[in-house]
Amino acid sequence: MKILNIHIVHKAVLLFGSLFFFLNGQSQELETYINEAFENNPEIQAFELQYNIASEKVNEVNTLPNTEFSAGYFVLEPETRTGTQRFKVSAKQMLPWFGTITSRENYASSLADAKYEDIVIAKRKLIVSIAQSYYRLYDNKAKQAVLVENRELLKTYETLALTSIEVGKASAVDVFKLQMQQNELEQLEQVLEQQYLAEQTNFNKLLNREKNIEIEVVDELIMPSEDFEIPSENLALHPELLKYDKLFQSVEQSEVLNQKESNPSFGFGFDYINIQADSDITFSEKGKDIFMPMVSLSIPIFNKKYKSKTKQNELQQQEIEAQKQERLNSLETLLDTAINDRISARISYNTQVKNIKQAKDAEDILIRSYETGTIDFNDVLDIQELQLKFQMDQTESIKAYYIQSTIINYLITN
Repeated sequence: MKILNIHIVHKAVLLFGSLFFFLNGQSQELETYINEAFENNPEIQAFELQYNIASEKVNEVNTLPNTEFSAGYFVLEPETRTGTQRFKVSAKQMLPWFGTITSRENYASSLADAKYEDIVIAKRKLIVSIAQSYYRLYDNKAKQAVLVENRELLKTYETLALTSIEVGKASAVDVFKLQMQQNELEQLEQVLEQQYLAEQTNFNKLLNREKNIEIEVVDELIMPSEDFEIPSENLALHPELLKYDKLFQSVEQSEVLNQKESNPSFGFGFDYINIQADSDITFSEKGKDIFMPMVSLSIPIFNKKYKSKTKQNELQQQEIEAQKQERLNSLETLLDTAINDRISARISYNTQVKNIKQAKDAEDILIRSYETGTIDFNDVLDIQELQLKFQMDQTESIKAYYIQSTIINYLITN
């Protein structure tokens, strides 16, 4: 079990390292969460127990058939030359064909190997689930910060509008519009707070702990200057595909076992018969007990069962190959989609950077217009709404980029 955990943790560390390298040293908290999930997540624990059960079956099959003992008492006592038979004791031990037990062990081990891949897959998926939930929490907090910033901006414009009313350059309607917009932003912020709590529950439950525990999230995620390399050939070595290889091998071992079991089995034993000498017998060896060693042979003359098992194994291997190809196609599609979506996220981010800069420039122009005595608060609201949209879209783009990166790493990291 310890060796198993070391192997899985090693693979997980490699995945984690490539998955979060662009956090610039701020991923320590996320790594701590993932390690905690490895220890406490009930799904992982269930898979590990399944693997332990499968491994223990190796010991289960490493046994001989039951030794048979029997005893009988002669109600009607047969008479022999040496005396009267009183009771009989027998013992017999059957032995499978040479190598059958080893084949059973190999078959059980191959099934355990397939279960091992289930643990590897489950831990990789858990890393992705935790990371994506983490990025959604970051996105939520970042959007709340954007809303707070924009509400403060509207309050500044509200102050300008109140001042303009005093000198007759604005109306109370302008103030109400600015106040209503602030109310809308406050509402959005409250909705985001509730969504954050829901995502916080999801995150904590992945770690199998109380839902109200606060999550430490990084203050800022930056868009990496360049995308990391994507060695798509690694997809062929993905654990979800390796599992099918292990299942294929288990069927091969099943057929080896089937061939062994189709051979004869043999056994050895003995019969012991107790003899009681009669007083009227003068034979020199009267009363001598009978001991008879025996050898037995079990031949599967009607072997249709084993031929059918061979055919089933052939069909099962074909099924596994078809399932593997179908899963490979799905993973290739998933990888291609994630790559394109990540490119789209970068394009969107770059566009929002330009838009935000231009919105800031427009805001500066409005401020200068106020200083010259002219300002259109309808333009203020338009610019504010655009700026809010651009900032929200920028945050969404960063989240999308990181989430798609987790999918890519899940698929290509060995």
